[in-house]
Amino acid sequence: MLEALQTLINPLVALGGLALCFGGLLGYAAIRFKVQGSPIVDQINDKLPQTQCGQCSYPGCKPYAEAISNGEAINRCPPGGEATIAALADLLDREVLPLAADAGDGQPAKKTVAFIREDECIGCTKCIKACPVDAIVGAAQQMHTVIESECTGCDLCIEPCPVDCIDIVEIKQPWQWPLPEQTFQKPGMIPVKQI
Repeated sequence: MLEALQTLINPLVALGGLALCFGGLLGYAAIRFKVQGSPIVDQINDKLPQTQCGQCSYPGCKPYAEAISNGEAINRCPPGGEATIAALADLLDREVLPLAADAGDGQPAKKTVAFIREDECIGCTKCIKACPVDAIVGAAQQMHTVIESECTGCDLCIEPCPVDCIDIVEIKQPWQWPLPEQTFQKPGMIPVKQI
């Protein structure tokens, strides 16, 4: 009887030892290889312009990336524009949408940039440090200026300016000649077809 009991106990001890080893290994792997955050949120965040401007109605790009991963619209980022919307749509396999007209403060989206009144600038470099896209150039004790093509109009440079010499201005779109078919839109007129 003792021999029969011992032949039964030996496999149970072996199985218990294996279960303990594999359980410890799985516990270690769960801690060691734990994924911080969501990988899709990180991929979405990498596509956003990182201006942290809040024009999407979220306090920064990472919270907006989290909202997008939860199903929020991908077209609320004015600094990123159509290129970012297309990249997000490609990443998430969604439809490309035009930029939301009410992105940000409820007003129609307008292209704005920072403008430094250079005669008032004291060259403190605080605006340069605050600019998330490096659109402001200048040196200490020298006047600064904004590279218009790089500026996203996020207005993060306004708050740190001690002399209040920065304005956010709307970029006026240059006038363009209308296309020929647009010139004949009056009732009764036939548009001229291009050959």
